[in-house]
Amino acid sequence: MSKQQATRRQMLTTASGVLSLAALSSMGVFADEKDQSVQHFTPKAKSVIYLFMSGGPSHVDTFDPKPALTRLSGQPIPESYIKDIHFAMIPSSIGQPKLQGSPFKFNSYGESGIAVSELFPHLATQVDKLAVLRSVHSRVFNHDPAVNFLNTGDSRVGRPTMGSWISYGLGNLTEEMPAYIVMTSGVKRQPLLTSYWSSGFLPTNHQGVELRNTGSPILFLRNPDRVVREDRKRQLNLMRWMNEKRFQETGDPEIRARMKQYELAFRMQAETPRLMNLKSETAATLEQYGVEEEKPSFARNCLLARRMVESGVRYVQLYDMGWDSHDGLRSQHSRQCTAVDQPIAALLQDLEQRGMLDETLVIWGGEFGRTPVIQGSGENWGRDHHPHGFTMWMAGGGIKGGTVYGSTDELGFHAQDSKIAVHDIHATVLQTLGVDHTKLTYRHQGRDFRLTDVGGKVIDEIIL
Repeated sequence: MSKQQATRRQMLTTASGVLSLAALSSMGVFADEKDQSVQHFTPKAKSVIYLFMSGGPSHVDTFDPKPALTRLSGQPIPESYIKDIHFAMIPSSIGQPKLQGSPFKFNSYGESGIAVSELFPHLATQVDKLAVLRSVHSRVFNHDPAVNFLNTGDSRVGRPTMGSWISYGLGNLTEEMPAYIVMTSGVKRQPLLTSYWSSGFLPTNHQGVELRNTGSPILFLRNPDRVVREDRKRQLNLMRWMNEKRFQETGDPEIRARMKQYELAFRMQAETPRLMNLKSETAATLEQYGVEEEKPSFARNCLLARRMVESGVRYVQLYDMGWDSHDGLRSQHSRQCTAVDQPIAALLQDLEQRGMLDETLVIWGGEFGRTPVIQGSGENWGRDHHPHGFTMWMAGGGIKGGTVYGSTDELGFHAQDSKIAVHDIHATVLQTLGVDHTKLTYRHQGRDFRLTDVGGKVIDEIIL
């Protein structure tokens, strides 16, 4: 690559001395990248909070009521529904698995009258803020490739995630923190792979930065013993002088890019502990979210997500693990929903009260839904993976609240009306941020790539 071709977007972001190499390799955006925005029209949202329910929540037990499924529960599913269908875990020798209605009651809420399961009593009070998407479908039925598909638009490892594309295209809104933050919670029934927040072939400064929920949020964030911040500042000034001298000799932009990374790391040493410290939050706010201040939880992560967005972080993704209910669905989904229901409702309320909801897009969903047919038997039954029709929702950030878009068939098996492909989700998210998904591209291995590949249709019906 020539010096003329090199840009700060293509510079290495690893360094040593201020933070560890491992930490720096996943850290944020350069201070002036926001001036290189590719926004194609006026954005409705500035930031995104993506609530990812890892493992696959059951749509027919949460946001997609199916009276016919309840009525026909226990009967074999008609063969026409499962022609050419392969289940992940239900053996083909079973033939026609039995239908299983939801054990949870649904009620209509809000002025919109949207039906929500009894599993979400708090979130149900916020239903007029939601655009419920009941016809999402995917082509992938196993966890790892399905999560990759939702995050990158491709089931294979190695593509940039949506947060990385947004960081690359829009830069950040703050000089103190990375553009893309990841936090995790829940029961580890499946591993969370770092590829889920990878920058792929995009420059590594657009990779998601995982904030750990115990100990130091980023390894080596604190200075070593007997090294104070003023010492670091003097080291930084010396390195800046040496690197600038070297730059004048070579003209290599990588030198200045590396210096920017040192400076970001230095600023993060002060900003990250401040954002992670909840002592400035009122007791009422902690109670609203259900946060026990020092205890890691999805509730704490939701409150931290609000603080991150408030400070200027562009994209925050929260992974809540434990939704893979192949057995014990009633108890497992009850546990999972109890853990996330109050915090999600509080997040929406809090964003609205602070005047932030209109400019923050909130997304909820997993990598797929769960089958309307039973897996297992007896009281400990569960549901298998189900990509053929499932539910996600969006709120805030230019989204029409109190709407339902699309539907599955009467049994909740196939997406039927107004089908939503995964790339349509990506296109819609970018649209709210003011980005034309067909124009956000990156040249790699001789061709232009984009998040939506060669597909993607904006769901205009849910955008204000």
